[in-house]
Amino acid sequence: MIRNQWYVILESKEVRQGKPLGVTRMGEKLVVWRSESGQVSVMSDLCPHLGAPLCQGKVHGETLACPFHAFEYDRSGAAVYVPSLGKAGEIPKALKVRTYPVHEAHGWIWMYWGEPQADLPAPKWFDIDETFHYSGFHQHWPVHYSRMVENQLDTMHVPVVHYDSIGRGSRYVVEGPLATIENDVISVWVYNRVDDGTPPRKANELPPPVRPPYLIFNFPNLWQNRVNEDMRIVAAFAPVDEENSIIYIRYYQRIIKLPLLKNVMSYFGKLGSVYVTNQDKRIVSRQLPKRTMLKKMGEKLLQGDNAILVYRKHRHELLKKNHQVED
Repeated sequence: MIRNQWYVILESKEVRQGKPLGVTRMGEKLVVWRSESGQVSVMSDLCPHLGAPLCQGKVHGETLACPFHAFEYDRSGAAVYVPSLGKAGEIPKALKVRTYPVHEAHGWIWMYWGEPQADLPAPKWFDIDETFHYSGFHQHWPVHYSRMVENQLDTMHVPVVHYDSIGRGSRYVVEGPLATIENDVISVWVYNRVDDGTPPRKANELPPPVRPPYLIFNFPNLWQNRVNEDMRIVAAFAPVDEENSIIYIRYYQRIIKLPLLKNVMSYFGKLGSVYVTNQDKRIVSRQLPKRTMLKKMGEKLLQGDNAILVYRKHRHELLKKNHQVED
């Protein structure tokens, strides 16, 4: 996982007020809890006193109490009340839980996985506003999240794996694809076509795009399929550890706006997304190695893997910037 990045880790609805939630993300045991005022906190799920799981504790207003000795920690992770010391007792400064910056918006919860920084910019989002209605689901996949990302940037697999769904039409020939990277955002224009006996054009041979990119990926783990102006598919790839991830899929639409009918359309859109996602999971969950890297993979990439290569190169640069890989 790339350090010093905003990661989507959960949907807002998963964190209920007063109910601490224990999860594993980024290979760490975490507790996510919502205070009485509605603020979300992400902390290490480990009481610094005797190592009890804080996710089994209780929320008291704006603090989280350990289930073992009822030590209370505020949203900064500092112990603010230790019953055994009494209200007048001096609390050791070492009683502090590691916390992470949190951002909540659009029904998602992001955590900043890295070194604390002042004035962190908000994580990037898409041009999806409150005029869109969505329905979604999530699944566990036994793979590193990088495999999930690359699957959604792979234009060659679509007519093969999704032959009876989004890949109908036998557009096996991949021209390009054109993929650009700017400000940690990959934009991909797809030019798949039916085989007419002519060789596919390379990315630099394609005409300038006249429409917005079909696929957009915001580093480190948020992706959008821009089907058209009024329909989008969004996926968040939440890293659990080096070999497991959670994929969150949302089907957004604003074609139908009547309350009941929009719910029906979003529901059937979600069912379609479940079918497509299961087609991918059947293959991707068995890819080896489970994690991808730029170097020493032993894979033989082709022209149609251009978007994947752009992703691997930029991910490598971010890892190198954080001293997580060698050049």
